[in-house]
Amino acid sequence: MLKYLIARLFSMIPLLLGITLVSFLVIQLAPGEPVTMDMAMDPNVSAEAIAKLRAHYNLDKPMYMQYWLWLKDMAVLDFGHSFHPDGRLVIDKIAERLPVTLWMNIIGLVLVMLVAIPIGVASARWQDSPFDRSMTVLVFIGFAAPGFWIGLLAMIFFGVQLGWIPISGIASYGAEDWPFWKQLLDWAHHLAAPILIGVLGSLAGMSRYMRSSMLDVVRQDYITTARAKGVPENTIFYKHALRNALLPVITILGLSVPGLIGGSVIFESLFSIPGMGKLFFEAVMMRDYPLIMGVLTIGALLTLVGNLIADVAYGLADPRIRYGGQN
Repeated sequence: MLKYLIARLFSMIPLLLGITLVSFLVIQLAPGEPVTMDMAMDPNVSAEAIAKLRAHYNLDKPMYMQYWLWLKDMAVLDFGHSFHPDGRLVIDKIAERLPVTLWMNIIGLVLVMLVAIPIGVASARWQDSPFDRSMTVLVFIGFAAPGFWIGLLAMIFFGVQLGWIPISGIASYGAEDWPFWKQLLDWAHHLAAPILIGVLGSLAGMSRYMRSSMLDVVRQDYITTARAKGVPENTIFYKHALRNALLPVITILGLSVPGLIGGSVIFESLFSIPGMGKLFFEAVMMRDYPLIMGVLTIGALLTLVGNLIADVAYGLADPRIRYGGQN
């Protein structure tokens, strides 16, 4: 297992480079650049000033040279300075916003596992029952309804009309002076709705994957043999079948990490949460190339780490798996 982890870590390097290269090319092909933003703010900017700005940002160099200069800085974890007028380091901006997004996604994944897996197992055990049919209807609703639309409805009904949930931010005014436990409750109060709405689609899909996987496993011969021997149904489902049914679900769970991170852009912007998703949206609007590349690189790295964790969990769930033919 250790050799496999080392090999996977080294294989992540060229993959990460490929992601950054594609991201850099897509950003460069997009219309507009920081200089045009400055011109829009001040139409009296002279051509000489524009040329100096382009030279200062290295925008006057060929595309391959710009990527090479960025890559050399990135190798020492230097993402450069933001094109924003504050001129702050990109790594400092990301470090401020990353914990919020990271905790939201971790809590979201935990919720998906804690809720979707039991629902999927129960739906498979009582197939075609009223419970299974009702869960199927709810799943289709979760798939069909856009997350941002549900978020807007929740903000209007629960936030504005009923006043049950905050509709923006992650803390109340003056919360920094409160005791830690009260700050924690306030933080949970603000993030409960964005997290629940953000994982709704993943929750619906994962429960269906779990149901389908369980139904495939319980039709295997060894399950039939266990039933013929008189093994209790609870033991069959929760001891023999569940572990094998988790294997494809673990893979899907690892692949859901990019969706959760990408969804952060929508829900953080919708609920005005100062996370990495909102930072990315603001950077795109400002054509802040270093900040965009920094956020994309960190997001890609988190996705690769999530897939690696899924592969490790896949091996732990099935001890028969040996990577690379190793025993």
